[in-house]
Formats: sequence, structure tokens, C-alpha cells
Amino acid sequence: MSVKAVCMLVGEAVKGRIEFEQGEGSNSVSVKGEVTGLAPGQHGFHIHQFGDYTNGCVSAGGHFNPFGKEHGAPEDEMRHVGDLGNIIADASGKVDVNLSDKLLSLSGPQSIIGRAVVVHADVDDLGKGGHATSKTTGNAGGRLACGVIGIQA
Repeated sequence: MSVKAVCMLVGEAVKGRIEFEQGEGSNSVSVKGEVTGLAPGQHGFHIHQFGDYTNGCVSAGGHFNPFGKEHGAPEDEMRHVGDLGNIIADASGKVDVNLSDKLLSLSGPQSIIGRAVVVHADVDDLGKGGHATSKTTGNAGGRLACGVIGIQA
């Protein structure tokens, strides 16, 4: 039996629905969904520490990083668990999200259930940009939309 979760992204102009699924015994989580209302191009896409947006997306805290690593690309050994790289909006501002990640989990002590998905204004430099925030945030800019990851029926 698989575990499923869903996140409804809410922002001023950006909206979306992201679904997560992890099969029993699987060591990866599939992430699928749609985001609309973005400027065309790349946008940082992360799991953040807290499922709290009482003060807007700022309340979600930093990237989910239970192992205390530096920011990186999804394929890097050195990365936060929440580092999912960039999503790419087409000319209409829409993104069809379809990825799989080996560090995400929907159960156990490193579960992302109850945490937040955040879509950023700018491209995530994947820790390689040389900017002061490259190794912590990927210099991905402001938070355009966020939502809490919850268990799906």
C-alpha cells in the first residue's frame, strides 16, 4: 500500500496542487502536479521546514535540512532534503511538475508530512552561484506561493 499526500499552493497570483506518493518499501517519492501564475522561466522549488504560513510563506522557515548539509541540486550528495531544484514555467506561466526524489519520505522521522512546499520568484542556483546565500537558499528570491503537505485520503 502506498502513502499519498497533497499540497495546495496559495499565493497572490501563483496557485497550484502538488501530489506526493511513496509506495510501500520504496526509497523514493514521486512528486506530481501543476503550478500556474508564474513568470516564464525557472523558479526554485523546495520543501521548507514548517507547515506554517501564519505570517505568509515566511513562517515556513528554511529548507527542510535534518542532516545539516549545505544547499545543493537534487542530484548532489551535499544537499538539503528539501532541495528539489527548479521548476520551469512555460510562456503562459504554467508548470507541469513530474519528478521523483530519493531523499523525500512520507513516513518516519524524516517525513515531509506537515511541512511546506514553497515556490520562489527566481531561479535556484543550486548552491553554485557564488552569492552569499547560494549555500543556504540557492539565492532563489522571494516566496511566491506556499502550502502545507497533508495526508491524502
